[in-house]
Amino acid sequence: MSASLRVPAAPPPLDSPGAATALLEAYRPGTDRFLATPRHTLLGSGTRALVPHASRPLAPRVQEVLDAARRAGDPAPVVVGSVPFAPDGVACLAVPETVRWATALRADPLIALHGPAVDHGDEWRIREVPSAEEYAEAVAAAVRRMRAGEFDKVVLARTLELTSARDLDLPAMLSRLARRDPDGYTFAVPSGPGRTLVGASPELLVTRRGTRLVANPLAGSAQRSGDLAEDVRRAAALLDSPKDLHEHAVVVDAIREALAPFCVRLDVPERPTLVRTAAMWHLSTTLTGELRDPSSTALDLASALHPTPAVCGTPTDVARQVIADSEPFDRGAYTGMVGWQNADGDGDWVVTIRCAEAEGRTLRLFAGAGVVAESSPAAETAETGAKFRTFLSAVGAAL
Repeated sequence: MSASLRVPAAPPPLDSPGAATALLEAYRPGTDRFLATPRHTLLGSGTRALVPHASRPLAPRVQEVLDAARRAGDPAPVVVGSVPFAPDGVACLAVPETVRWATALRADPLIALHGPAVDHGDEWRIREVPSAEEYAEAVAAAVRRMRAGEFDKVVLARTLELTSARDLDLPAMLSRLARRDPDGYTFAVPSGPGRTLVGASPELLVTRRGTRLVANPLAGSAQRSGDLAEDVRRAAALLDSPKDLHEHAVVVDAIREALAPFCVRLDVPERPTLVRTAAMWHLSTTLTGELRDPSSTALDLASALHPTPAVCGTPTDVARQVIADSEPFDRGAYTGMVGWQNADGDGDWVVTIRCAEAEGRTLRLFAGAGVVAESSPAAETAETGAKFRTFLSAVGAAL
C-alpha cells in the first residue's frame, strides 16, 4: 500500500471526506467483510456469531442469530455475507465483532484519487472453463430448445481460472474495483474456508428501509466503447433492441409477481432506462413498493426473488436444470446474493455478479449472458467476454 493510501490513525467521522475510502483501505482478507453501496460503506471485522446451515428457511435463521446477538448486549447487530446460487448451498453469513459505517464511496471525494497501481509484471496463467467455442455451442443448443418451445430463457455462464505465481493482493484488487465503479456495489466477504468472494456488482436485488422497498433488476446488456459517438450509438440501440427489451420484460414481470404479495403498493415503470458501468450498458428498471406487513425483512424479500430470471431463466426449475446440464462447474456464490441485514429487518441484498472467488493463488472469475430464442451464440459469447473486463482490468490480465 502506498504512503498516500495509509489508513489514518484516528478514523475520520463517518460523513467526512475520507471516511469511506478509509474503510476501503482498512479492509483485510480473512477477518473482514466489506460492502459499499450507493448509500453507505460498511466494514465488519471479526466474527461474533455465524448463521448455522440447516434445512429450514434462511431468513428466520438469520433473524434468530440477530435477536440472540441483541439479547447478548449488541445494540445494533448486523449480519453480513453471501448466499449461494444453489437452493441447498451453504450461506456464508456472520455477525461481525465490530461494524464501522461511512457514507457512500461515490460521495467521498478521495475515491477519485488513484488507487494501487496494477502490477503489469504479474504473470497470470488463464484457463477458460468452458472454452469460448464450447460456451457458444451450449448457447446454440439452448436456443434450439427454446425455439422448440421447451422454455423461455436461460442464463448460461462461463469461468476464467487465473493462477498467479505470487500471493494475491485482495485489498489492492478491491480498491481498484471500487474506484473503477464507485456508483455500484463493491464487496469482499469470506465465502468458505480459505476462500474470499470479491467483486463489483451493478445490480441491486432488493433493499428495505422500514416499510419501503426498492428492487432494481438489470437485464439486456451492451458493451461500452471508448469512442464517445459509438458508445452513445450502442446505448441508443440497446434501448431500442426488441431482443433485449423482451429479455428485460421477462425479468421485471417475474419480480413484480414475486413482490406483489408483500406490498400494498408496487410501482413499476412502463419502460426501462439505462445504467452504465465502466465496461457495460444495462437496461434497468427501478421498482418501489410499500410493505403490507412491517415484519417482512429484507432477506424475506430477497429470498422470494432469488433467483430472478436475470441470473437463472424461466421457468426457474427448467432453467436450473439446463444450467446444471450445460455448465461444467459449480457456480457457488456466483449469481447468489451478497449483502447485510440488521435486527430490525432493514438491509441491502445485491446480485452476485462481476465477481471472482479467490483461494490460495487462484482467482475464478464468472460471467454470464441471458439467452433467449432470438440470441446469437457469437453475441452472447462476446458479452461474457466484455463482462470479464471488470475484473480482468483490476488484476492486470487479459483474454
